[in-house]
Parts: sequence; structure tokens; C-alpha cells
Amino acid sequence: MAGGTPEVRRERRSLPDLLDWAENLPESLTWTNWPAPAGMRGIRVEEFLDEDGTFVARAELPGMDPEKDIDLEIDNGMLVIRAERQEEKRERGRTEFRYGKFTRRLALPEGADESEVSARYTDGILEVRMPVSEKRPEARAIPVQRTG
Repeated sequence: MAGGTPEVRRERRSLPDLLDWAENLPESLTWTNWPAPAGMRGIRVEEFLDEDGTFVARAELPGMDPEKDIDLEIDNGMLVIRAERQEEKRERGRTEFRYGKFTRRLALPEGADESEVSARYTDGILEVRMPVSEKRPEARAIPVQRTG
């Protein structure tokens, strides 16, 4: 802990960095006719501890209905964000929008109170908030018993 504030455990950065790299490849170098697996479609996020020690995760999910298109779950110390954008078929035109299923997993900070999570969706941004306790279990001596 730095300055008395718990640090956010970071998920392995190699996968998000790889997704960023692949997402920014020129279209001519990608397999545009192959659908990407659901787990490979990333959700842009930012995460931080605010001034009062609350963990905040924000995700860019523009144009979605939070009641139908977005699912949140806490699983084994991870915040899991799932979303789906349905493609609207048109005869003419083109799109650069990403359609399909999107998933992002974020490691929760140590001490996160998973029972007090809240979420809201405003102007295309999903914000998830959760208090983080700075309390750590007190150190205690454990007696060792001799056997045999």
C-alpha cells in the first residue's frame, strides 16, 4: 500500500495490450471476413480509486441499452462486464461500428466490498463503484503443536 491507499491489483496487461494492437491493425492486415471470438472484442475501460477510496471502473459502451444489452457479474475477485450490440442490416453503406458480443474482466482491488457494488449508465459510459476497506486482518500468533 502506498500512502495508506490500497493499490488496485492489475489484470495481466499483455492481453489488453495485444487487443489494442490487433484492434489498430490496418484493415488490409486483418481477417475481416472472419468473426472475432466474443472474448477478443474488447471494451475500453479505465479504473481507479477515487478520493474516498472507492474503486471505480468505467467502460465505454455507446449506444447500448443497459437493461437489455449489458450484464455485470462479480466472480472470484473479478468484475466481469458483458455487452452485446446487434447489427442493423442495411442494403447500402458501410460501418466501422463493432457489433457482436463484448467481454471484459477486471481484477478487483484487495479489500473491495463486493456486497456494496453499484452501477449506472450515462451517455454511453458504464460506471461501476465499490467501496474498498483499508482494514487488514490483525497479526496474531499461531501456536505450533508438537506431535509424535
